[in-house]
Amino acid sequence: MNVAVVLYTSDLRLHDHPPLRAALSSSGQVVPLFVRDPGVPAPPNRLAFLADCLADLDAGLRSRGGRLVVRSGDAVTETLALVREADADEVHMAGGVSGYAHAREDRLRTALEAEGRRLYVHDAVITAVAPGAVLPAGSDHFAVFTSYHRRWADQPLRALAPAPRGGVRVPDAVRSEPLPERAAVTGTSPGLPPGGEHVGRRLLARWLASGISRYGDVHDDLAGDATSRLSPHLHFGTLSAAETVHRARAAGGPGAEAFVRQVCWRDFHHQVLAARPEAAGADYRPRGDGWRTGRAAEEEIQAWKEGRTGYPVVDAAMRQLAHEGWMHNRARLLTASFLTKTLYVDWRVGARHFMDLLVDGDLANNQLNWQWAAGTGTDSRPNRVLNPVRQGLRYDPDGAYVHRWVPELASLAAPRVHEPWRLSGPERAAYDYPDPVVELADGLDRFRRGREAGAGAG
Repeated sequence: MNVAVVLYTSDLRLHDHPPLRAALSSSGQVVPLFVRDPGVPAPPNRLAFLADCLADLDAGLRSRGGRLVVRSGDAVTETLALVREADADEVHMAGGVSGYAHAREDRLRTALEAEGRRLYVHDAVITAVAPGAVLPAGSDHFAVFTSYHRRWADQPLRALAPAPRGGVRVPDAVRSEPLPERAAVTGTSPGLPPGGEHVGRRLLARWLASGISRYGDVHDDLAGDATSRLSPHLHFGTLSAAETVHRARAAGGPGAEAFVRQVCWRDFHHQVLAARPEAAGADYRPRGDGWRTGRAAEEEIQAWKEGRTGYPVVDAAMRQLAHEGWMHNRARLLTASFLTKTLYVDWRVGARHFMDLLVDGDLANNQLNWQWAAGTGTDSRPNRVLNPVRQGLRYDPDGAYVHRWVPELASLAAPRVHEPWRLSGPERAAYDYPDPVVELADGLDRFRRGREAGAGAG
């Protein structure tokens, strides 16, 4: 009886899973495999969420006659060992976009072919549209989102693959390590959400039924919690991006259109990283920045991380990140702009901190969104600066977001809550809250001078 291995990576689901569907169609027995690879960073929040995802995937496979096999070590080494152990003929997996993912696929393909076995890499499993499926003339990727979006929106999505009803047969002799347990992970954020395909599908159904219709109008409301919260499930693949777009389009309306545009942004960043994997750590468009370092910069970085910059909306966002392992998208933009433009600190410092805490910490989205904010990425206005006071007044007009996450200021009404340093002496002394780490005008002047110097040097 033929045996196939399905190597799971960032696609931890049964619904709309082309690699699993293909393996079941070609082979009598299938080994679903997940390798806990030390080459893939797993900070506590993502490790705990991953444990939920693997437990849910295993339960789903067992209800269909199978089980999840877990191994630890280098993904290629462990997959090859399992292939030999099960005498498998082929391996199926989703295509990745990072340099590490590309190297993993190449190494695995070479190792399998040396033994007369085959690797099948399936596109558009992690994204809705595969990187490289739409290309501009004369380039291997789109560098401008609006141009990409026009082509992406016209691209037919692949047909969805139904979840297997049963018949997942795993060879009895194939061993597995115990599944990781969420309870065993320490250092997680207190408000970390649960993971797993069942949770993700319930969230999607609820979102389509009661949230998406108003998305276009309220998605920037910091306190309204009016976004889908589906990003962790898209990152871990407990939800299919293609299915999410299919179902959102079926829901229809301007809210659905605005939401699908955000999924397109995700695909956009994935196609950029697939073509330029070095952008995970290097400037996509270098500006010659002389980022600040030294003691003063380090103190400001620490204040930013701890949510005590003296700018309430920035501090609220950073405290939400620490508590939930998640942050509102508008808040991500303004905190990133504050670090890179107001404090003039290297975007990589912020990107690392976000990747340490975000449960949806996706390399393509995180690094390229940070570069967009820093002006070293795909933004057509690289010198734009988001003013945190104006952002707070616009997107948290009644101060509810600040009141929730900065309780020291809970009794201070809007709009004054966004500028507490302007209070009179005795009134200001009543609030245990720091003064701004830098005046906005000084930070702006420092950034402009640094950026102009870098441009001149270039």
